[in-house]
Amino acid sequence: MGRLTSPLRCFAATVFITVVAAMPLAIADDDIDHIRVLRSTESILPLSQILKKIEASHPGTLLDVELEDKGTQFIYEIEMLNANHVVQEIKVDATTGKIVTTEDD
Repeated sequence: MGRLTSPLRCFAATVFITVVAAMPLAIADDDIDHIRVLRSTESILPLSQILKKIEASHPGTLLDVELEDKGTQFIYEIEMLNANHVVQEIKVDATTGKIVTTEDD
């Protein structure tokens, strides 16, 4: 009785994959709701305002943006591909808009 039959094994694998695939969507919805609350309370600046500032000081192609909760502050982590084809990670305080760090990846 230790081994699952082939159809049962396929069913178990399908259920597992479905549950695992759905987990990021649930997390993503929670993240979006949390960001909406932060914006509605003006705890963070709009991403569009942050990106205008970044594009002016670090021209290039936007690759990725993440909002990180560091406990005492929120940080936008922005990856840009500059004209020299170097990926730069720019960390911006989401409350003040101040650039915290810039480094080449």
